[in-house]
Amino acid sequence: MVLKIKSISLILMFLFYITAGIYHFINPEFYVRIVPPVLPYKFAIVYVTGFLEIILGSLLIFQNTRYIAGWGLIIFLLLVFPSNIYVAMTNGEAMGTSPFIAWGRLPLQFPLIAIAFWHSKE
Repeated sequence: MVLKIKSISLILMFLFYITAGIYHFINPEFYVRIVPPVLPYKFAIVYVTGFLEIILGSLLIFQNTRYIAGWGLIIFLLLVFPSNIYVAMTNGEAMGTSPFIAWGRLPLQFPLIAIAFWHSKE
């Protein structure tokens, strides 16, 4: 049962990160809005993070690269956390969403980190 759950979460993570990464290139303006104002080169940040999501998500598929993907995603999630804090501090305005969703996104980062760590153990 645990193996099945782990396989399903692996597929979901793969799809989530690849899709999110692709959307950085399809709609970069959306992501630029959530880059904290103190950071320069917002479009470059959006493109680099999109590229990293695609690469790290792809590395999850191969068992021999899951360790790298898992730890890469943990670092990635920690590095983008300030954007989530920024969105929350604007009560969702930066992302065009409600305060409930903006603040609710913050704790979601921790299960994503835990799942990435779980997959890094393979």
